[in-house]
Amino acid sequence: MTRPRASRAGAGAIAVVTALLAVACTHRTPATPAPHTAAEPAVAPALRRVPAGTIVAVGADPEGIVYDPVTGLVAVAVRSPDRLVLLDGASMRIRRVVPLAGHARHLQLAGPGGPVIVPEEDKNQLALVSLTGAATTTITTGMSPHDAAAVPGGYVAGNEFGSSITLARTGQPPQTVGGVEQPGGVIDLGADVAIVDVKGYTVTTYRVSDGTRLASVAAGAGPTHGVRAADGTLLVSDTRGNRVLDFGTDPLAQRGRLALPGSPYGLAADSRQPIVWVTLTGRNQVVGIAIAGGKLTEVARLDTVRQPNTVAVAPGSGTIWVAGNADGVVQKLTR
Repeated sequence: MTRPRASRAGAGAIAVVTALLAVACTHRTPATPAPHTAAEPAVAPALRRVPAGTIVAVGADPEGIVYDPVTGLVAVAVRSPDRLVLLDGASMRIRRVVPLAGHARHLQLAGPGGPVIVPEEDKNQLALVSLTGAATTTITTGMSPHDAAAVPGGYVAGNEFGSSITLARTGQPPQTVGGVEQPGGVIDLGADVAIVDVKGYTVTTYRVSDGTRLASVAAGAGPTHGVRAADGTLLVSDTRGNRVLDFGTDPLAQRGRLALPGSPYGLAADSRQPIVWVTLTGRNQVVGIAIAGGKLTEVARLDTVRQPNTVAVAPGSGTIWVAGNADGVVQKLTR
């Protein structure tokens, strides 16, 4: 969702953390927004302690991060200039930098080994960036693609300010479909795709093959993003409602919730075990949630770098990477 950008990165990780701790620990609570406006991540408070793990500087405004288990690379989108930074997930060294035509906010993988799906919001297109070579292809979307996912036979993008989604299927021209007010998160469900409507406060499903709108259900007080867990559960971050919502998909219906004060925002699902990681932007934390028998249980809580808007996870390992938007850093943590 559109919002003021955070400060740029410092010269290095040590300098960044030192500067962060020197800032007074204040936090402004924004005024309560009018009903049915898109929720935003909280403005993170200053850090109270040096975060654990490995921290590296990557560039201004990192937001959008994903880990690829085949290459072992972590891709993170940064700005000024717009580019995709590829880190070695083990050593945290920068392996390659790929220039982008426009800026991105969220990233997904098309599949193990890539490519990385980069919604270039200000260019109204998706960039498909190879992790192993120089190839980058583009797909035209509607206005301001905020998030996008690979689906059987192609890709689906949510056009945040186009009140629509774009279905780009192989061998066919892109198809624009309405029925949403302001699409945020896009989640592949197999034959269907789920769209988190950040202005309509709903989750809506569409059939991928022909764009038919299937179902729509309420999704809290201000939802933003969602992921599909390893067991098929759909989890949605209700950022304004300070909770994570649990949905079944056949039929589409909310089943449960877990209170998470601190403006939960970014999510990453472990594809090998039913654990989902959720960032708390108002607390500079990330929480691990286990899913068992339809019940959500907090199993880990870790301190992060400042403004943790997005997170990535290595399947089955307990290792995660957090993009610190406020200070231009990426943090590696292990549960």
